[in-house]
Amino acid sequence: MTDLTRRKFLQATGASLATTSLLGAATSTPPLPSSGNHEGVVISSANGIETVNIAYQLMSEQNMRPVSAAIRGVAVVEADPNDMSVGYGGLPNERGVVQLDSSCMDGPTHNAGSVSCIEDIMHPAQVAELVMDRTDHINLVGQGARQFAIDHGFKAEDLLTERAREIWLKWRAKRTDDDRLWPLGDTVPADPSLADEPRPWGTIHCSALNGAGDVGCCTTTSGLSFKIPGRIGDSPLVGAGMYCDNEIGSAGATGRGEAAIMSCGSMLVVERMRAGDSPEQACLYVLKRVAQQAQRASKWQPMLYKDGAPNFGLTFYAIRKDGTYASASMRGKPGSSKFAVADKNGARLEDCAIAFA
Repeated sequence: MTDLTRRKFLQATGASLATTSLLGAATSTPPLPSSGNHEGVVISSANGIETVNIAYQLMSEQNMRPVSAAIRGVAVVEADPNDMSVGYGGLPNERGVVQLDSSCMDGPTHNAGSVSCIEDIMHPAQVAELVMDRTDHINLVGQGARQFAIDHGFKAEDLLTERAREIWLKWRAKRTDDDRLWPLGDTVPADPSLADEPRPWGTIHCSALNGAGDVGCCTTTSGLSFKIPGRIGDSPLVGAGMYCDNEIGSAGATGRGEAAIMSCGSMLVVERMRAGDSPEQACLYVLKRVAQQAQRASKWQPMLYKDGAPNFGLTFYAIRKDGTYASASMRGKPGSSKFAVADKNGARLEDCAIAFA
């Protein structure tokens, strides 16, 4: 073996060992069996109590595939003007324009679709579904995504409500040069540029598992309020804002999108479950990984890490193929963070695990 060949072999072996160390015995773990729970289960972020109920009913009563059930479930939040983090009524970017992001993924086909920075379309998750089903692309962005939606029968409409406009005007009147770094913290703090009114932000993720053991998921958002035009977070990015593998399960994220992106968080949650973690263990593992990354980044962004923990909110959600599920949040007191669940026992809120209590 020549020196060059030997070097390439060692490099390849080292890369393989590094992957195995990260994910455990992921590459040799067999697919998880279905739990035999024929009723299935749906989970979402806490603003999705109606979402999970709708998605569960669509799967159990109409035999709708999990990804489509999740997408129809989040539609009620996308259309709700009182939820200022998703769809209609979502807070705009710094120029006062509502730009939406969404993605979805189907477990059985391992196919995905997403849209980014789409304007004037109330239900971006449904557009993402069309990208997944009717094209061989994954992501459409901006005007291209908008035109694709209109070509498929979606109605263009003004998504900026008067309430959202009022909040944007307050922010614009007192904005500062460093405002683009906002918001941080596990709860939404009072924003001085809004006359100490809390600055809304958020997303909705939904993962679904049917009785046959198939999974699907979607994430949809209006993104970080008052963001730089064109900014996208984790929500439209496969592997960051959501990810599923029909052999293992499904996962998604809400919170600081940049942290979910840099950790490839949702995919890593699924891969940790592949390696043998429970959904809760997998979510907590990734949050601790994000914390390590934030600590390193604090050398040039000191606001990211404070008092021994990340100074921002991030939550992961996970369903494993055997029917177990969980959610974990970065910071908070026990019982302070919730997520929504629906199964044969109905829809309800349950407590998230906390990485840094």
